[in-house]
Amino acid sequence: MTACFAIGVGCRTGCSAEAIADLVRRTVLDCALTLEAAGPRLFTLIDKGEEPGLRVAAASLGLQLAPLSRDALLAAMSGVETPSELAARRFGVGSVSEAAALAGAGPSAKLLRPRNAANGATCAIASGVGA
Repeated sequence: MTACFAIGVGCRTGCSAEAIADLVRRTVLDCALTLEAAGPRLFTLIDKGEEPGLRVAAASLGLQLAPLSRDALLAAMSGVETPSELAARRFGVGSVSEAAALAGAGPSAKLLRPRNAANGATCAIASGVGA
């Protein structure tokens, strides 16, 4: 088993791909990590899976957008540090980026970087154990 990390993202409807990609790059750098070490996926809530900005940002970063179910994000809520009332009202999940990062990193995941927000986008990074 090796240590791995997962990137979780969220955004407002219509958020630009540039804003999302820039925030992801900065958040990864803040953790002294590289995008290559993240593996092939960028995690988000299934409701955001068709958001054009997220899809284009993932592709520009060389990552596959991996939408997760509400149930997967709800199961990760115990590790969330900055819950969002807006996300809870809109999606029934109290976090998008943090919960997506935690769910993507696996059951023993811990946040490396809680929600970072800028220009309508959010990003969080969690570490876990992967194969």
